[in-house]
Amino acid sequence: MKAIRVSEFGGPEVLKFESGVPVPTVNDNQVLIKVAAAGVNPVDTYIRSGTFSALPTLPYTPGKDTSGTVEQIGAKVTEFKKGDRVYTIRTASGGYAEYTTADTDFVGHLSDKLTFEQGAGLGTPYYTAFRAFFKAQIKAGETVLVHGASGAVGLACTQIGVSMGVQIIGTAGTEAGMELVRKNGATAVFNHREDGYREKIMAETGGAGPDVILEIAAHINLSYDLEMIKKYGRIVIVGSRGSLEIIPFWIMGKQCTLTGVALWLSPKEAWPEMHAAVQKGMAEGWLQPYIRQQYPLSDAKQAQTDVMSSRGAQGKIILKT
Repeated sequence: MKAIRVSEFGGPEVLKFESGVPVPTVNDNQVLIKVAAAGVNPVDTYIRSGTFSALPTLPYTPGKDTSGTVEQIGAKVTEFKKGDRVYTIRTASGGYAEYTTADTDFVGHLSDKLTFEQGAGLGTPYYTAFRAFFKAQIKAGETVLVHGASGAVGLACTQIGVSMGVQIIGTAGTEAGMELVRKNGATAVFNHREDGYREKIMAETGGAGPDVILEIAAHINLSYDLEMIKKYGRIVIVGSRGSLEIIPFWIMGKQCTLTGVALWLSPKEAWPEMHAAVQKGMAEGWLQPYIRQQYPLSDAKQAQTDVMSSRGAQGKIILKT
């Protein structure tokens, strides 16, 4: 098969498009998937660069989120059959390939309401978003600020919140991104590159601040979030690319809760809850991944470059096999 292989950690140049790579074999609790599309996530770049906390053995094939059809099932697999449309949240052999294997705990049935391209945008963004909502115990009628709402995770948070009757305030860095967030049902959207946008958020909440903040870029925004959050509110860190200084008094004075989400550290009992929520969203039709750009598998270098360097994220980047 054709696949992207990484033999050393480093920049995008270490992503090698190769032919003649052996098709992976399944164990008893896995399925072999003929990949239609693979999602490109920031975490893929952290692993490739060698800076992630858990690194694979070299050489390896990148990619966790895929969609496609089941080609073969393991001896103990009963919930899937050959030909099923599926998506993955985590692969065993790597998703940037024509075939991949995955443990059935991390495979879901892909609704006919979604394309394979959208299926590749399900895994990391929506499971992360649902995990954040569950941890924050968000309820209908609350006001939730989604910082970076135009990206893949941010749009997932927006769609989930709207489906629950939550008032979503979103931020984005471009007019196109702001319009995308509006189209997905946000009550108000502000440009986080403009001076004074935090004051506008506070005005939108009547000066009280949001009940919950879902933070995509904590290294930039967390100190401001602690100023804005409503008294007794909750902040969930979903993403961060660096460090910062904060004033602990803001946590004490607001008596707010500050927590974080790392999807791969979710406890075993959390996965069925996330699976059920994604299936319900697909069945009801409101769960709609937005695909910003598609690349052929051979352009993985460019795809990973763009997922980290583009100005104003909008939805998901995927690779087509």
